[in-house]
Amino acid sequence: MHPLLNTSLFMGIRLYRFLFLAAFTLLYTIAHGQADTTQMNERDINTLPAVTLSQSELDGYDQGQDISGLLQSSRDIFASTAGYTFGSARFRMRGYDTENTQVMINGVPMNDMETGRTFWSSWGGLNDAFRSQENYLGLSPNDFGFGGIGGLTYLDVRASQFSRGIKLTYSLTNQAYRNRIMAIASTGKMENGWAISFSGSRRWSKEGYVDGTFYDAWSYFLSVEKEFSPAHSLGLVGIGSPAKRGQNGLAIQEANDLAGSNYYNPYWGFQRGEKRNSRVSNYHQPILMLNHYWTMDAKTRLTSALSYTFGRGGYTALNWTEANDPRPDYYRNLPSYYLGEGDQENAERVQTLWETDEAYRQITWDDFYFANSKFLYTVNDAEGIEGNTVTGYRSKYIVEDRRGDKSQIAFTSRLQKNINEHILLHGGIQLNWYKGFHFSVVDDLLGGEFWLDVDKYADQEPMVITDESQSDLRRPNHMVREGDRYSYDYTANINSYTLFAQGNFSYSRVDFYLTGTASFTSFWRTGNMQNGHFPQNSYGDSEKQQFGNYGLKAGLTYKINGRNYLVASAAYLTRAPYFWNSYVSLRTRDHVVPDLRSEQIISAEASYFLRMARAKGRLTFYYTAFNDQTWSRSFYHEDLNTFVNYQMTNVDEIHAGFELGAEINLTSALSLTGTLGMGEFYYSSRPDATISEDNSSEVLSNRKVYIKNYYVGGMPQTIASAGLRYSSSRYWWIGCNFNYFGDTYLEINPDRRTEEAASNLTEDDIRLKQLLEQEKLDNGYTVDIYGGKSWKIKNYYIGLNISLNNLLNATDLASGGYEQFRYDTDDISKFPPRYYYIFGRTFYINLTFRL
Repeated sequence: MHPLLNTSLFMGIRLYRFLFLAAFTLLYTIAHGQADTTQMNERDINTLPAVTLSQSELDGYDQGQDISGLLQSSRDIFASTAGYTFGSARFRMRGYDTENTQVMINGVPMNDMETGRTFWSSWGGLNDAFRSQENYLGLSPNDFGFGGIGGLTYLDVRASQFSRGIKLTYSLTNQAYRNRIMAIASTGKMENGWAISFSGSRRWSKEGYVDGTFYDAWSYFLSVEKEFSPAHSLGLVGIGSPAKRGQNGLAIQEANDLAGSNYYNPYWGFQRGEKRNSRVSNYHQPILMLNHYWTMDAKTRLTSALSYTFGRGGYTALNWTEANDPRPDYYRNLPSYYLGEGDQENAERVQTLWETDEAYRQITWDDFYFANSKFLYTVNDAEGIEGNTVTGYRSKYIVEDRRGDKSQIAFTSRLQKNINEHILLHGGIQLNWYKGFHFSVVDDLLGGEFWLDVDKYADQEPMVITDESQSDLRRPNHMVREGDRYSYDYTANINSYTLFAQGNFSYSRVDFYLTGTASFTSFWRTGNMQNGHFPQNSYGDSEKQQFGNYGLKAGLTYKINGRNYLVASAAYLTRAPYFWNSYVSLRTRDHVVPDLRSEQIISAEASYFLRMARAKGRLTFYYTAFNDQTWSRSFYHEDLNTFVNYQMTNVDEIHAGFELGAEINLTSALSLTGTLGMGEFYYSSRPDATISEDNSSEVLSNRKVYIKNYYVGGMPQTIASAGLRYSSSRYWWIGCNFNYFGDTYLEINPDRRTEEAASNLTEDDIRLKQLLEQEKLDNGYTVDIYGGKSWKIKNYYIGLNISLNNLLNATDLASGGYEQFRYDTDDISKFPPRYYYIFGRTFYINLTFRL
């Protein structure tokens, strides 16, 4: 092994620093946590957590009596700041991906079955309909399921929970969309036992903040409930959010600099003088659910739900064959390529074109039509019919629609039982039957007459088509027209069955809970095409992968008094691997990633909560270890002229740090908020990698990846915010926030940290450092201001909210990025990283009318 591959990053310096700071803050807060019984105004009462305290507790007397339990689903200043203020910097609480937080609507889990992630866009634009939610952070107990190590969010859309009234909203912004209209109307619970709530919205823009993007989204929501008796209610809910969006891509810094903007978008170009985006997402996956609410007696409730989710998803992209890469930011289309070849004249020519001709640095749609109109081509034995010879204009360039449709049935049932004033038990089941339909469709032939469905990366002589190159041997030499499926077509089948149970125990000074879960997951691939490279492993049902898993979680709350709480929780669980990264190449075959196993997660956290009339806060230390993860990526390898599949197993991570959030009411009108989060998110193992060609079952390499102690990249690991808000008794308010982002690292290319990659470099070679080091992005800050005013005119209410984000227009603040998978050991700068930048100055104006 090369000596420098035994990398050791000096991480303890940051870790010890924030542990010392957090411990000092905790001791200081406990020592100075005196009660304040100053009278609060209406806003203070509404924003304080729902913790019931007696007058004697507020005054500091009667310490021996029962003290109210801590309601951890209350509004948390750190979580709310992380969700809104730090969202622009791609911050993730505790460094967790969204699969570690469970999201439910009326008791039905919404996390995607293939990836575990939550796609909030499925109900986007329905803010008012989803306003009622409970957020349980981290390992705190909840009433609805085991939850994830990142917590659980419960969205309640039961019709009887909506207040009677009508609300209309118009919003104007310069972000992803420009305009938004929303409406919601609710009857409340009527005398006949019915309750109905309806909401709809539209968000749109011809062009968003980034050039070449557009937005066209609609949303609808209907919730109906009928109470048949005091014991039984039945509810029906329908949700949908059809949306089409023009996407923006990430570019290397050279392209950004040449275009004169850190928001250069390579996905669009001019077609007959009009802007056209090649990467358009198009999703509409409605959710239908039937809920039954049964109050068995005063202490027992059973809630059940049956749901069906279905619809289309996907995005378009360019595809090409027998032609040069048409992407404008392809490395051979940049000045740096010609400089590397020693061609100064062409480098200067290309640089001038990039800087002065907008059309040159974008997609050349008209050129595609011209090329397709000239490519006259003869297909022999077309559609597998011997002697069937067809001549026509074969498209070199097309737009394909990469589909991800779904169909899912879920059933959940949860029983809650109050044994007595101290013990609450609840448990339930979650059953899921899922099918994901993945295929590619020709969206636009761009002036050609057909696309020939063969593997353009197949190792064959020019103009010779063999069985091996066929995408589907059952239909060889398939001439694809617009709307036809081609290239790949498979179904993801996933069945999951989960049981959970929890006991909550509450006493005068101590509360504690115990939670357990057990699950069984089965998944397999169904191939709908017989790929020529893998005729025995591509068509039909694959072998089923089955995993039994379990989890345990426990926590303890010690109530120092009615204002100070100490909370500790711990969890251990195993989790089945997700479908999307369990196969070597889902598009072509059913080969499973070697050594596929369940992931193990160990997590613990300890918190101090302060709850006073004028101040509240939380300080939490957390530690989580992810073990035996599976990591899978595919990328184009130029030397091999094919896609390469890169899988890593035994991937371990450590996420440790602290969160501090506080809110202080300086006066009845002036409040101060502060948040601070510092973490260490890093890889803690040396995974095993398997590398194979996409069109060959031959393994190219098995190698050890030396990424231990490298940081998990793509997000800030240190964040801070300080805010000041003034709320007038005349129903207007104004506030500002100062936000800081730091310790952001690029996502690494693991293959650059292997012995094979560094084998030809010596320790004193500067290229070795360039190959191994992980880039840390510059720290930065933003300033936000906001304000609003509300009016009451007879029985009508009007509200106006205005926010201005990134007031100082910091357009050079990179919030993340990643190293490219293609790299050249001799010249690391040949394939430089790609960066995310936070938007510059943006505004949001919201006008509401309610009656």
